Amino acid sequence: MSGRRLTWLLACGAGVALLGAGGYVMARPYLAPADFEGPGTGAVTVRIAQGASAGEIAATLAAAGVVASARSFVTVAEEREKAGSLLPGHYRMRKGMSAASALDLLTTPRARMVRRVVVPEGLRLPELLDRLAEGTGMRRADLAEAARDVRALGLPEYARGPEGFLFPATYEVEPDTTPAELLGAMVERFKDAAAELNLERRAADRDLTPLEAVTVASIVQAEGGRYSDYPKIARVIYNRIKAGTPLQLDTTVLYAQRRRSLMVSEKDTTVRSPYNTYLRPGLPPGPVASPGERALRAALRPGQGRWFWFVTTDPAHRITKFTDKESEFVRYREQLNRYLGTH
Repeated sequence: MSGRRLTWLLACGAGVALLGAGGYVMARPYLAPADFEGPGTGAVTVRIAQGASAGEIAATLAAAGVVASARSFVTVAEEREKAGSLLPGHYRMRKGMSAASALDLLTTPRARMVRRVVVPEGLRLPELLDRLAEGTGMRRADLAEAARDVRALGLPEYARGPEGFLFPATYEVEPDTTPAELLGAMVERFKDAAAELNLERRAADRDLTPLEAVTVASIVQAEGGRYSDYPKIARVIYNRIKAGTPLQLDTTVLYAQRRRSLMVSEKDTTVRSPYNTYLRPGLPPGPVASPGERALRAALRPGQGRWFWFVTTDPAHRITKFTDKESEFVRYREQLNRYLGTH
C-alpha cells in the first residue's frame, strides 16, 4: 500500500509538472508576449500621431508588421521608461523587428522622416518661396498658390499679405505637410514673436500701426549688417519721418525693382513705385523683407541719437557709419563708392 501511495505521489508530481508546463504555455501570451528577434528587414513607413499613447503607437507598429505584438512593445517601452517620450512624426522602420530594436530606432533621430529647412532673415517673399521649395521638395507653384490664399494663412488682421509675416526660423517638415500648413506655421511663429514683444501696444506707443512697425523692422532687416546697428537704423528712420524728410533708402528702391545690388543709380531712384522712398515721403505701404526678432525689437525700441544718415561703407565687413551731419554723409558715400569701385 505504501508502495502504491508512493507511486501515486510520484504520478501526482509528474502531473503537477506537466500541468505547470502546460500552464506556462497557456500563460505565455500574458507573461512573455509574442516578439520577433533581431533588427528586422526591409523598410516600412510608420506615422505616429500627435498625442498618441504608447499603446496606440504599439498598435500602429504591430499593424504595420514592425513588431510581433503591441504588448511586446509596450512592455519594453515601460521597462525603459520611454512610454511618454516618443515624438510624433513619420518614421522609417523595418518589418519583423524585436520590440527592443523598434524602440531603439524610434528614439534615434535618423529614423524620423523629417526635412529641416532654414529660412534666413531678410528674404523677400519670392526668395522665401524658392528656399522652401528647395528645402522641402514641395512644388514652388503650390507654395505660391498657398501664399496667395491670404485668408487661409491666418495672417494678423493688420497684414495686407504674407510679405514680412512668414517668420524666419528653422522648420521641421513632415512628409505629409502641405504648403498651406507650412506657411500657416510660419505665420503662427510670427504671431508668437509679436506677442512676446507686445508688438501692437509698443507700436501704438510710438504712434505707429502694427503694420508700420513691421514695415520699419523689415527695412532695418534689409539695411542692417551688424545686429548692434539695428536700433540706430530704426532711429534714423524715425528721425527722418519726424522731420518730414523722405527716407531715401536704396533697399526700398531695389525692392520696387525686384533686384538686389549694392549699386543704385540716380535713374533707379526715379522708378515710379509706392516703395520708392526717394520720391514718396514716409514709410512704404508694407514690409520689404521678412524681419527677425532682433529687427522687430529694434523697430519697437530704437536707439537714442540724432542720426539722420547712415552708410554701409564696407559691406564685406558689415561696417556702417551713422551721422547727423550732411558733410559726413557725403564723405561716407564717397567711401562706399570707392569700395564698390574696387569690387
